[in-house]
Amino acid sequence: MKRPKLKKASKRMTCHKRYKIQKKVREHHRKLRKEAKKRGHKKPRKDPGIPNSAPFKEALLREAELRKQQLEELKQQQKLDRQKEQEKKRKCEATLDVEPSVKEEFGQRKAKKAKLAKQNPKKLYCQELKKVIEASDVVLEVLDARDPLGCRCPQVEKAIVQGGQKRLVLVLNKSDLVPKENLENWLNYLKKELPTVVFRASTNLKDKKKIPKVRRNIPFKSEICVGKEGLWKLLRDFQEIYGKAIQVGVIGFPNVGKSSLINCLKQEQICNVGISMGLTRSMQVVSLDKQITIIDSPSFIVSPLNSPAALALRSPASIEVLRPVEAASAILSQADTRQY
Repeated sequence: MKRPKLKKASKRMTCHKRYKIQKKVREHHRKLRKEAKKRGHKKPRKDPGIPNSAPFKEALLREAELRKQQLEELKQQQKLDRQKEQEKKRKCEATLDVEPSVKEEFGQRKAKKAKLAKQNPKKLYCQELKKVIEASDVVLEVLDARDPLGCRCPQVEKAIVQGGQKRLVLVLNKSDLVPKENLENWLNYLKKELPTVVFRASTNLKDKKKIPKVRRNIPFKSEICVGKEGLWKLLRDFQEIYGKAIQVGVIGFPNVGKSSLINCLKQEQICNVGISMGLTRSMQVVSLDKQITIIDSPSFIVSPLNSPAALALRSPASIEVLRPVEAASAILSQADTRQY
C-alpha cells in the first residue's frame, strides 16, 4: 500500500492577520506624528549667504572657493590612492600565478643538492660538521675510553680553541669497557690540556616513537648512565658564564657514542643509534631545556693518508662500503701474536 502524500502547510498569511498588522502599523505612525507635533517640527535652515552690504565680501567668497578646491583635490588624491591599492592587489595576484614556476625551480635545486650529496657524501658530512661547530657555544668532543688519543682530532680542536669564544670539553665515553686504573690515568692526562668528563651511556631509555623492541642480551652495555650529573653541572656553569641560552655541539669519530650521549641527557630515544658507522648524516637539534640546546653532528672523516690501522678503525669507507677482511687484517697486524 502506497503511503499517502502529506500536503505542505501554506505559507500565505490569513487576511485577518494581515489587516491586524496593517492596523497596528497605522496606529504606530499616528502616535509618532502626535509626538512630533508636541515637540514642534523644526525645518532645516538654508544658508542665507553673504549680504551685499557686508564688508570684505569678495575676500570671503575667494576663501570659500579655495576651501571648495581643496576639498576637491583631497577627493581626487583619495581616488588615486585607491587606484594604486587596486594595482598592487592585481600585481600580487599575478605573482601568485607565477608561484608554481618558482616552486618548480626550488624543487630542481633541491634535486641537484641531493644528487651532489649522493656523489660526494664526505664533502656533505664536512659541511654539516662545520655548521655544527659554527652554531655552538660549547663543543663536546666524545672520545672512546679504549683509545682516547686515536679518537682526538688535533686540527678540529685547534680551530675551536683558536677563536677563544667557544669552549671545548672532552667526554670519555664507554668508560665501563676499560679498567678503573687506566681510566683514572687517562683522565689525569687529558685534564692537563682540556676539561674532561667521564661518561657511560645508558641503554634503558624511553623510545620517542614508541615502537615495541625485541629484548636481546647485548654485551658490554649497562642500563645505568654514569657521569650525567657531572656533565649537566658543567653545562650549567658554562650557561651562567655566558649569561644566555647556549648551544652545545657534539662531535667525534664514528661509533664513539655521540648520539647515545644525547639520548642519555634527554632521557629519550631521539637520535638514531646502531652498530653500523655513520648513522647520523646531518645535524640534529635537540632541546634539553629552555637554556641548553644540544646539536648532534655527523662523524669526522679520516684522511686516506693515515696508517692502515687508523683507517681500519675510523675509515670513512665504512660509512658507505664496509670491508671487514681488510679492517680485520690491519688490526691483527698491529696486535701481538701472544695475545691472540
